[in-house]
Amino acid sequence: MGDEPTPSDAYAIREELPDAETFAALREAAGMTPRSPEGIERGLPNSLFGVVAVHEPTDEVVGMGRIVGDGGTVYHVCDMAVHPDHQGRGLGTRIMIAIDDYLAATAPEGAYVNLVADVDGFYERFGFEETRPASKGMYRRIE
Repeated sequence: MGDEPTPSDAYAIREELPDAETFAALREAAGMTPRSPEGIERGLPNSLFGVVAVHEPTDEVVGMGRIVGDGGTVYHVCDMAVHPDHQGRGLGTRIMIAIDDYLAATAPEGAYVNLVADVDGFYERFGFEETRPASKGMYRRIE
């Protein structure tokens, strides 16, 4: 196969969560902040919804995204990642479409859906807007 692009039809989008090891490996490959093994093990089962992109010829999970929240008033889209070897094939878009479909089917009117974007111009096509100047995103990491 070498460096030749893999056709996008070689991938399946499945409504499931990755296992903890795959979750950590995808975050690392995508250059995201690492999460502790304990945090991953505790957190993944508490997801409201998860989706993975699977390279069907190898059955390898190469992308993911999930939603956490209370299932009624607040939904947070997080852990969106596609392995760099499989980027540029529309997998992030397909993952986000599955997330958007879940929200359309389950989130009640008035629900607040948020995310922290690390790329410009991607999430806007799904209706997301910057919160400033009305509010600002903040975070605190437990050390």
